[in-house]
Amino acid sequence: MVLMQSPTLHFSKTRIAPTPSGYLHLGNALSFALTASLAKKYGAKILLRIDDLDRGRVNPQYVQDIFDTLNFLEIPWDEGPRNMQEYENAWSQLHRMDTYQNALQQLKESGAVYACTCSRTQIHTCTCRDKDISLDTENVSWRLRTNHERELSITTLNEGIIKPKLPAEMKDFMVKKKDGYPAYQLTSLIDDLHFGIDLIVRGEDLWPSTVAQHYLAEALQQPGFQKITFHHHPLIMESGDKKLSKSAGATSIKYLRENGKTMADVYKAMMSMGGTGFVPSV
Repeated sequence: MVLMQSPTLHFSKTRIAPTPSGYLHLGNALSFALTASLAKKYGAKILLRIDDLDRGRVNPQYVQDIFDTLNFLEIPWDEGPRNMQEYENAWSQLHRMDTYQNALQQLKESGAVYACTCSRTQIHTCTCRDKDISLDTENVSWRLRTNHERELSITTLNEGIIKPKLPAEMKDFMVKKKDGYPAYQLTSLIDDLHFGIDLIVRGEDLWPSTVAQHYLAEALQQPGFQKITFHHHPLIMESGDKKLSKSAGATSIKYLRENGKTMADVYKAMMSMGGTGFVPSV
Protein backbone atom coordinates (compact mmCIF):
# COMPACT_ATOMS: atom_id res chain seq x y z
CA MET A 1 0.00 0.00 0.00
CA VAL A 2 1.36 3.39 -1.00
CA LEU A 3 0.32 6.31 1.16
CA MET A 4 0.15 9.84 -0.16
CA GLN A 5 3.50 11.52 0.35
CA SER A 6 2.93 15.24 0.89
CA PRO A 7 5.30 17.21 3.09
CA THR A 8 2.64 19.90 3.57
CA LEU A 9 -0.27 17.60 4.44
CA HIS A 10 -1.40 18.03 8.04
CA PHE A 11 -4.38 16.82 10.07
CA SER A 12 -5.62 18.01 13.45
CA LYS A 13 -7.26 14.91 14.89
CA THR A 14 -8.03 11.31 14.06
CA ARG A 15 -9.73 8.68 16.17
CA ILE A 16 -9.67 5.09 17.34
CA ALA A 17 -13.28 3.94 17.73
CA PRO A 18 -13.69 0.34 18.90
CA THR A 19 -16.97 -1.27 19.88
CA PRO A 20 -17.01 -3.23 23.18
CA SER A 21 -18.86 -6.20 21.72
CA GLY A 22 -16.05 -8.75 21.98
CA TYR A 23 -12.34 -9.08 22.66
CA LEU A 24 -10.26 -7.10 20.16
CA HIS A 25 -8.46 -9.14 17.52
CA LEU A 26 -5.48 -8.73 15.21
CA GLY A 27 -7.54 -6.85 12.65
CA ASN A 28 -8.55 -4.26 15.23
CA ALA A 29 -4.94 -3.94 16.36
CA LEU A 30 -3.83 -3.37 12.79
CA SER A 31 -6.31 -0.55 12.28
CA PHE A 32 -5.32 1.08 15.59
CA ALA A 33 -1.60 0.86 14.81
CA LEU A 34 -2.06 2.24 11.32
CA THR A 35 -4.13 5.11 12.73
CA ALA A 36 -1.34 5.89 15.22
CA SER A 37 1.28 5.73 12.48
CA LEU A 38 -0.62 8.13 10.19
CA ALA A 39 -1.38 10.45 13.11
CA LYS A 40 2.33 10.67 13.87
CA LYS A 41 3.18 11.22 10.20
CA TYR A 42 0.65 14.02 9.69
CA GLY A 43 0.81 15.69 13.11
CA ALA A 44 -2.67 14.67 14.26
CA LYS A 45 -3.85 14.06 17.80
CA ILE A 46 -5.69 10.81 18.52
CA LEU A 47 -9.10 10.54 20.18
CA LEU A 48 -10.20 7.28 21.80
CA ARG A 49 -13.94 6.95 21.26
CA ILE A 50 -15.75 3.85 22.46
CA ASP A 51 -18.86 3.13 20.37
CA ASP A 52 -21.13 1.58 22.98
CA LEU A 53 -24.74 2.10 21.92
CA ASP A 54 -25.30 -1.53 20.96
CA ARG A 55 -26.41 -1.92 24.56
CA GLY A 56 -27.31 -5.59 24.30
CA ARG A 57 -23.71 -6.51 23.48
CA VAL A 58 -21.74 -4.09 25.67
CA ASN A 59 -19.77 -5.90 28.35
CA PRO A 60 -17.49 -4.23 30.94
CA GLN A 61 -14.87 -6.92 30.23
CA TYR A 62 -14.78 -5.86 26.59
CA VAL A 63 -14.45 -2.20 27.55
CA GLN A 64 -11.51 -3.03 29.81
CA ASP A 65 -10.00 -5.06 26.98
CA ILE A 66 -9.83 -1.89 24.87
CA PHE A 67 -7.59 -0.18 27.43
CA ASP A 68 -5.55 -3.35 27.98
CA THR A 69 -4.98 -3.86 24.25
CA LEU A 70 -3.97 -0.28 23.50
CA ASN A 71 -1.59 -0.20 26.46
CA PHE A 72 -0.10 -3.61 25.61
CA LEU A 73 0.56 -2.53 22.02
CA GLU A 74 1.83 0.87 23.21
CA ILE A 75 -0.60 2.69 20.95
CA PRO A 76 -0.96 6.25 22.27
CA TRP A 77 -4.01 8.51 22.42
CA ASP A 78 -4.30 12.16 23.40
CA GLU A 79 -7.98 12.54 24.20
CA GLY A 80 -10.62 10.25 25.66
CA PRO A 81 -10.92 7.95 28.67
CA ARG A 82 -7.85 6.38 30.28
CA ASN A 83 -9.72 3.80 32.33
CA MET A 84 -13.13 2.31 33.03
CA GLN A 85 -14.12 5.00 35.52
CA GLU A 86 -13.38 7.88 33.14
CA TYR A 87 -15.24 6.06 30.37
CA GLU A 88 -18.34 5.55 32.50
CA ASN A 89 -18.31 9.03 34.06
CA ALA A 90 -17.71 11.15 30.97
CA TRP A 91 -16.96 9.35 27.72
CA SER A 92 -19.66 6.76 27.04
CA GLN A 93 -21.85 7.65 24.06
CA LEU A 94 -24.73 7.68 26.53
CA HIS A 95 -23.46 11.11 27.61
CA ARG A 96 -24.07 12.44 24.07
CA MET A 97 -27.63 11.17 23.62
CA ASP A 98 -29.05 14.71 23.46
CA THR A 99 -26.81 15.49 20.49
CA TYR A 100 -27.95 12.37 18.64
CA GLN A 101 -31.60 13.05 19.46
CA ASN A 102 -31.29 16.57 18.07
CA ALA A 103 -30.05 15.13 14.78
CA LEU A 104 -32.90 12.61 14.69
CA GLN A 105 -35.40 15.36 15.37
CA GLN A 106 -33.96 17.37 12.48
CA LEU A 107 -34.42 14.40 10.15
CA LYS A 108 -37.98 13.93 11.40
CA GLU A 109 -38.92 17.57 10.87
CA SER A 110 -37.47 17.60 7.36
CA GLY A 111 -39.38 14.46 6.33
CA ALA A 112 -36.13 12.64 5.55
CA VAL A 113 -37.03 9.47 7.48
CA TYR A 114 -39.85 6.95 7.68
CA ALA A 115 -40.89 4.36 10.26
CA CYS A 116 -40.21 0.69 9.54
CA THR A 117 -41.58 -2.37 11.33
CA CYS A 118 -39.52 -4.93 9.38
CA SER A 119 -36.82 -7.19 10.76
CA ARG A 120 -33.38 -7.35 9.18
CA THR A 121 -34.39 -10.45 7.18
CA GLN A 122 -37.55 -8.76 5.89
CA ILE A 123 -35.91 -5.57 4.67
CA HIS A 124 -35.49 -6.79 1.05
CA THR A 125 -39.27 -7.07 0.69
CA CYS A 126 -40.11 -4.11 2.91
CA THR A 127 -42.89 -1.74 1.83
CA CYS A 128 -42.87 0.47 4.94
CA ARG A 129 -41.60 3.45 2.95
CA ASP A 130 -45.07 3.81 1.39
CA LYS A 131 -47.15 3.02 4.49
CA ASP A 132 -46.83 6.35 6.34
CA ILE A 133 -46.42 4.67 9.72
CA SER A 134 -46.14 7.22 12.54
CA LEU A 135 -42.55 7.79 13.62
CA ASP A 136 -43.79 7.78 17.22
CA THR A 137 -45.04 4.17 16.96
CA GLU A 138 -43.42 1.82 19.46
CA ASN A 139 -40.93 -0.79 18.25
CA VAL A 140 -40.19 0.77 14.87
CA SER A 141 -36.88 1.74 13.36
CA TRP A 142 -36.31 4.96 11.44
CA ARG A 143 -34.89 4.69 7.94
CA LEU A 144 -33.52 7.43 5.73
CA ARG A 145 -35.22 7.95 2.39
CA THR A 146 -32.32 7.50 -0.04
CA ASN A 147 -31.77 8.25 -3.72
CA HIS A 148 -29.13 6.00 -5.21
CA GLU A 149 -28.57 8.21 -8.23
CA ARG A 150 -27.18 11.04 -6.14
CA GLU A 151 -23.43 11.56 -6.58
CA LEU A 152 -21.46 12.18 -3.39
CA SER A 153 -18.03 13.70 -2.84
CA ILE A 154 -15.49 11.97 -0.58
CA THR A 155 -11.90 13.06 0.09
CA THR A 156 -9.49 10.13 0.34
CA LEU A 157 -5.86 10.03 1.40
CA ASN A 158 -4.63 8.10 -1.62
CA GLU A 159 -6.92 9.04 -4.47
CA GLY A 160 -8.00 12.59 -3.72
CA ILE A 161 -11.68 13.42 -4.21
CA ILE A 162 -13.84 10.63 -5.56
CA LYS A 163 -17.55 10.76 -6.39
CA PRO A 164 -19.37 7.51 -5.59
CA LYS A 165 -23.07 6.79 -5.39
CA LEU A 166 -24.72 5.10 -2.45
CA PRO A 167 -24.19 1.31 -2.69
CA ALA A 168 -27.27 -0.89 -3.02
CA GLU A 169 -26.72 -2.41 0.42
CA MET A 170 -27.25 1.02 1.97
CA LYS A 171 -30.69 1.58 0.48
CA ASP A 172 -32.84 3.38 3.08
CA PHE A 173 -30.30 2.64 5.82
CA MET A 174 -31.27 2.82 9.47
CA VAL A 175 -30.69 5.92 11.60
CA LYS A 176 -32.69 4.88 14.68
CA LYS A 177 -33.07 1.33 15.97
CA LYS A 178 -36.21 -0.36 17.27
CA ASP A 179 -34.84 -0.16 20.82
CA GLY A 180 -34.91 3.64 20.54
CA TYR A 181 -31.16 4.12 20.35
CA PRO A 182 -29.65 6.01 17.42
CA ALA A 183 -27.98 3.74 14.86
CA TYR A 184 -24.26 3.54 14.08
CA GLN A 185 -24.29 5.58 10.88
CA LEU A 186 -25.79 8.57 12.72
CA THR A 187 -23.76 8.35 15.93
CA SER A 188 -20.45 7.91 14.13
CA LEU A 189 -21.13 10.92 11.91
CA ILE A 190 -22.29 13.12 14.79
CA ASP A 191 -19.33 12.13 16.97
CA ASP A 192 -16.78 12.81 14.25
CA LEU A 193 -18.21 16.30 13.78
CA HIS A 194 -18.56 16.86 17.54
CA PHE A 195 -14.91 16.02 18.25
CA GLY A 196 -13.46 17.85 15.24
CA ILE A 197 -12.09 14.77 13.46
CA ASP A 198 -10.48 15.47 10.08
CA LEU A 199 -8.79 12.11 9.35
CA ILE A 200 -10.61 8.77 9.59
CA VAL A 201 -8.79 5.44 9.17
CA ARG A 202 -11.01 2.41 8.57
CA GLY A 203 -10.95 -1.08 7.14
CA GLU A 204 -12.00 -1.31 3.52
CA ASP A 205 -15.08 -3.26 4.63
CA LEU A 206 -16.45 0.01 6.03
CA TRP A 207 -16.43 1.83 2.69
CA PRO A 208 -20.25 1.47 2.37
CA SER A 209 -20.59 3.12 5.80
CA THR A 210 -18.37 6.00 4.71
CA VAL A 211 -20.57 6.61 1.67
CA ALA A 212 -23.75 6.31 3.77
CA GLN A 213 -22.44 8.81 6.31
CA HIS A 214 -21.68 11.33 3.58
CA TYR A 215 -25.23 10.91 2.33
CA LEU A 216 -26.55 11.41 5.86
CA ALA A 217 -24.36 14.48 6.34
CA GLU A 218 -26.09 16.08 3.35
CA ALA A 219 -29.50 15.24 4.82
CA LEU A 220 -28.43 16.89 8.08
CA GLN A 221 -26.97 19.90 6.24
CA GLN A 222 -23.50 19.23 7.61
CA PRO A 223 -21.10 20.17 4.77
CA GLY A 224 -18.19 20.05 7.21
CA PHE A 225 -18.20 16.27 6.95
CA GLN A 226 -16.93 16.56 3.37
CA LYS A 227 -13.76 18.17 4.72
CA ILE A 228 -12.77 14.95 6.52
CA THR A 229 -10.17 12.81 4.74
CA PHE A 230 -10.72 9.04 4.71
CA HIS A 231 -8.26 6.18 4.43
CA HIS A 232 -9.56 2.61 4.01
CA HIS A 233 -6.95 -0.08 4.56
CA PRO A 234 -6.99 -3.75 3.46
CA LEU A 235 -8.08 -6.32 6.01
CA ILE A 236 -6.10 -9.20 7.38
CA MET A 237 -8.00 -12.42 6.87
CA GLU A 238 -8.40 -15.85 8.38
CA SER A 239 -7.86 -18.89 6.19
CA GLY A 240 -10.27 -19.05 3.30
CA ASP A 241 -10.44 -15.26 2.90
CA LYS A 242 -12.76 -14.96 5.89
CA LYS A 243 -12.79 -11.66 7.75
CA LEU A 244 -11.60 -11.84 11.36
CA SER A 245 -14.34 -11.94 13.96
CA LYS A 246 -14.33 -10.91 17.61
CA SER A 247 -15.61 -14.41 18.34
CA ALA A 248 -12.38 -15.90 16.93
CA GLY A 249 -10.62 -16.33 20.25
CA ALA A 250 -7.25 -17.49 18.94
CA THR A 251 -6.71 -14.17 17.13
CA SER A 252 -7.75 -11.99 20.08
CA ILE A 253 -5.04 -9.83 21.58
CA LYS A 254 -6.17 -10.96 25.03
CA TYR A 255 -5.60 -14.62 24.10
CA LEU A 256 -2.19 -13.89 22.62
CA ARG A 257 -1.15 -11.75 25.57
CA GLU A 258 -2.26 -14.31 28.16
CA ASN A 259 -0.35 -17.01 26.28
CA GLY A 260 2.93 -15.16 26.66
CA LYS A 261 3.10 -13.33 23.33
CA THR A 262 4.94 -10.01 23.27
CA MET A 263 4.04 -6.84 21.42
CA ALA A 264 6.58 -7.79 18.74
CA ASP A 265 4.96 -11.21 18.43
CA VAL A 266 1.58 -9.60 17.78
CA TYR A 267 2.92 -7.40 14.99
CA LYS A 268 4.65 -10.41 13.45
CA ALA A 269 1.34 -12.28 13.60
CA MET A 270 -0.34 -9.45 11.73
CA MET A 271 2.26 -9.60 9.00
CA SER A 272 1.99 -13.38 8.73
CA MET A 273 -1.75 -13.01 8.10
CA GLY A 274 -1.34 -10.56 5.24
CA GLY A 275 -0.35 -7.34 6.91
CA THR A 276 3.07 -7.15 5.24
CA GLY A 277 3.71 -3.75 3.79
CA PHE A 278 1.23 -1.79 5.81
CA VAL A 279 1.76 -2.80 9.44
CA PRO A 280 3.45 0.28 10.89
CA SER A 281 6.01 0.46 13.64
CA VAL A 282 4.80 2.70 16.44
